[in-house]
Amino acid sequence: MKQALIAGAGLAGRLLAWRLLRAGWRVELFDAAARDDTRSAAMVAAAMLSPLAELAVADEVVFEQAERAMALWPRWLAELRDDSGRDVYYRRDGTLVVAHAPDRANLEHFARVLRHKLPAEHRAQMQAIDGERLAQLEPALAGRFDGGLYLDGEGQLANDELMDALAAAIDKLGGRWHERHRVDSLHASDAALVIDARGIGAKAAWPGLRGVRGEVITVECHGVALQRPVRLMHPRYQLYVAPRPAQRFVVGATELESEDDGPMTLRSTLELGSALYSLHPAFGEARVLRLAVGLRPTLDDHRPALRRHEGVWQINGLYRHGFLCAPALVDELMHEVA
Repeated sequence: MKQALIAGAGLAGRLLAWRLLRAGWRVELFDAAARDDTRSAAMVAAAMLSPLAELAVADEVVFEQAERAMALWPRWLAELRDDSGRDVYYRRDGTLVVAHAPDRANLEHFARVLRHKLPAEHRAQMQAIDGERLAQLEPALAGRFDGGLYLDGEGQLANDELMDALAAAIDKLGGRWHERHRVDSLHASDAALVIDARGIGAKAAWPGLRGVRGEVITVECHGVALQRPVRLMHPRYQLYVAPRPAQRFVVGATELESEDDGPMTLRSTLELGSALYSLHPAFGEARVLRLAVGLRPTLDDHRPALRRHEGVWQINGLYRHGFLCAPALVDELMHEVA
């Protein structure tokens, strides 16, 4: 049985460990943190599967990776349920993009950018809708907006449930964990297959890699029911609200060129909370369950990347596209080592 060594048990590392175990490899998985640590980039994410919406700030390479990943997610989640015995919250009911009247120009600009960048075969997925159609899709927002965009086919999943299910599957399939075990250097001779998936921890091995600070709030609110992610245009950023089971919502938007991973600032907390309240006033009574900060590993071109360097496979730079693109890169590596 061939042996694989993986450094980094974030999203990419766990997906790789699971797929390799399924393919008959013996896998050792190392991570500097405990498997249930919630400070990693994968755990500070909304896990929206939004190839269309992200194309506004991404390029055709990211879009192509995202499309491949979107085709893989349903099958992989079904297989993961069999291997772990756990369900992962997953929906593909589209995304709504809305704006208050003063910010309507931002929504119109967003629509123009998407219309220009979307391949012709995907343009029908971007639908301009009026207030009546918006109310049909999301009754909780009835009367609050006079229209918006509906991005058909987009989805979301629960990142915490996915990470837990991957850990359970790796255990059941015989993977060997090394928690709180920092790996400072990797060599091709360490195993038949050596993979570096350490994210920001791999800066020394990948020049140009940096961390970009992201902040999210998780709230519980029983006064609002949303069926799909909603993006709210804002003068400085897009607020996103991703619904979760048990009336929980993951709220985010901030993206700061900083490697400071300290607690969330008061400014970010107030801005995110105020924008959320403007989406629906019932959010004023929401209970704040978590304020979280994470560093997203990012390369200069903002593209998630897979490469082989001195015999070691490296997967990194997932940036804000981790859950959107990771399966495509993992599947590509699996084909390379098959």
